[in-house]
Amino acid sequence: MPLNLKTLTAIRFDGWKMRHLITLILAGVGTYAFLESRAEWSAMHRWNRAVGDMSLVLIALAMAFGPLSRLVPKIRGIMVWRREFGIYGVLLAIVHLVIILAGWIEWDLIQLFGYQFHPQGFYVMTQQGFGLANVIGLIALVYGIVLAVSSSNWSQRVLGGPVWKFLQQSSYVLWMLIVVHTAYFLYLHFQDYHKSVPDPNWAQWPFAVLVGGVLLLQIGAFVKTWRSRRGTSSTSGRAVKT
Repeated sequence: MPLNLKTLTAIRFDGWKMRHLITLILAGVGTYAFLESRAEWSAMHRWNRAVGDMSLVLIALAMAFGPLSRLVPKIRGIMVWRREFGIYGVLLAIVHLVIILAGWIEWDLIQLFGYQFHPQGFYVMTQQGFGLANVIGLIALVYGIVLAVSSSNWSQRVLGGPVWKFLQQSSYVLWMLIVVHTAYFLYLHFQDYHKSVPDPNWAQWPFAVLVGGVLLLQIGAFVKTWRSRRGTSSTSGRAVKT
């Protein structure tokens, strides 16, 4: 069938297959852009941060769609994209972890929690913040995997509507864990007083704007919902008195 205007208009961009394809393309292009933005870094850290940053962006967008659709009801159709963005955000986070395990700590898992091997034959704690931030990141990853696995029509049928909805609404906890984990490595980790430190990561300000934007959307949606319900309650109260 020739590709003409009629054919193009017949393509369903809201179908789940198309959403997966578009999300994959977006994730690939975004990861490449982040990779090229740090060309002077070592390969491991370039890939580590590029994949982690793209994971953060996808999950941030998934978190923003909910409050944005409340504030602007006409674009409520974007809600269907939350599932794909969340799933691929979690998959990228898994890749992010594998890169760290293979390239940074070289599968010496105890180093992930801030320990270093001492020449006398035992491990000592040397990076408390590094260990705590990674614990938070691991908890977030497990949390994210649970949410990603449950992001399907099948799991919704198995769990039942109320349980499934409660589980999905807890994504705000996942978001806060991700924010804390990322903020540590952006602002705190590379500040050793006894050795040279790298230049500040250019993503510090974009990260602050991204997190602040999601927060403002959530606050705005909360205020709008509160006012709407308050107005409905007042109208109902007046109707009863009448």
